[in-house]
Amino acid sequence: MTAPHTPSWYAETADPTLAFPPLDGDRKAHVAIVGGGYTGLSAALHLAEAGIETVLIEANRIGSGASGRNGGQLHTGQRRDQDWLERHLGRPAAHELFNLAEEAKALVHHLIDKHRIDAEWRPGLVEAVHKRRLVSEERDYVDKLNDDYGYPHAKWIEPDRLAPMIGTDAYFGGRYDSTAGHLHPLKFAQGLARAAVAAGANLHEDTQAIRLDDGMKPLLVTSRGSVRADIVVLAGNGLLDGIDQETETRSMPIKNFILTTAPIGAGMPGGLIPGGEAVSDSRFVVYYWRPTIDGRILFGGGETYSRRDPADIFAFVRRHLLRIYPQLGDVRIDHAWGGTLAVTVNRLPFLRRLRPGVYTASGYSGQGVALAPYGGKIIADAILGNPGRLDSFAALPCPRFPGGKLLRWPALVAGMSWYALRDRI
Repeated sequence: MTAPHTPSWYAETADPTLAFPPLDGDRKAHVAIVGGGYTGLSAALHLAEAGIETVLIEANRIGSGASGRNGGQLHTGQRRDQDWLERHLGRPAAHELFNLAEEAKALVHHLIDKHRIDAEWRPGLVEAVHKRRLVSEERDYVDKLNDDYGYPHAKWIEPDRLAPMIGTDAYFGGRYDSTAGHLHPLKFAQGLARAAVAAGANLHEDTQAIRLDDGMKPLLVTSRGSVRADIVVLAGNGLLDGIDQETETRSMPIKNFILTTAPIGAGMPGGLIPGGEAVSDSRFVVYYWRPTIDGRILFGGGETYSRRDPADIFAFVRRHLLRIYPQLGDVRIDHAWGGTLAVTVNRLPFLRRLRPGVYTASGYSGQGVALAPYGGKIIADAILGNPGRLDSFAALPCPRFPGGKLLRWPALVAGMSWYALRDRI
């Protein structure tokens, strides 16, 4: 029997009865997909809608990885801002990536609407500025989005207006984005799974990928049998251990942690964040939070760079929460959990055809609510003969981590420790 989801507010409020059988023996398919998160589910859905025989395997439960544990925030743009993209890739590429990210946001809304997914979508997101010295450039960035990118949905919020919006005076202003927002990530994943099955895809839980044997028709060996396929899509993100060395040298798993308070009327008139917006801030090791539909604060803060969780996740995240909301010191914490995401060296996703018959998608670097479903769609489009958008991402530089798979951990820890220090000074 498939194990339940890791305890979280998401698991407690999603559908506990949704389940899919393990793979049973050996079979064939045109496309085999590894990973039951947003990328794999979106790819399965779009391929099945086109009549392509598709088998998806998930080691645990659908949405049990980052797709069902994340902060639920749908952001505008890529993980790197447009200034960074223009400096490193040039203005034409930066504009193309912004437009692709807008398509990704639109796809999330399209999937929710078309398949009637109860994802608890709420519009509005604030990017709060945590250092006074950053205010000028952040204000200029709002103007840049408005003027250079034709994006009128971003507005600058002065600190005297921001404080009552988000219930804290810890910030020096912020960028309000009316077309960004937040949702229930596990309900969204489950809705994609239902839609994929309805379209004809075959989903299998409790089926771990063990190895991939290349060939004219790749063989995917699993804990429950095998799948011989014309094409394999590797959509395991930070949990793709030992399946493909090329992906693992360019994408690094890290852990992030979230809590929810007891219901305190958040997102409701008179409570914290009365307008219901999501909030994230300008730290490199970002804080992010939002009100839930039942009036809690769901807060993410703190990362680790090993495979072990902190001994006390509740206390680990709570100390970050209290830096922003010291008035919540006596409020009960009802849930706390962690999850594995994947980052790349430059924080741009690793999306491409690795070799004939094998596609990969990894390293969304915290931007996966928008980009992961889109990654699945554009891989499906490429398989169906329309590779243009995948080619745009495949052209992006994605350096290997220094030292390859074995030595990437110390390199990342050193780098992230520096950025964490910079956040504090």
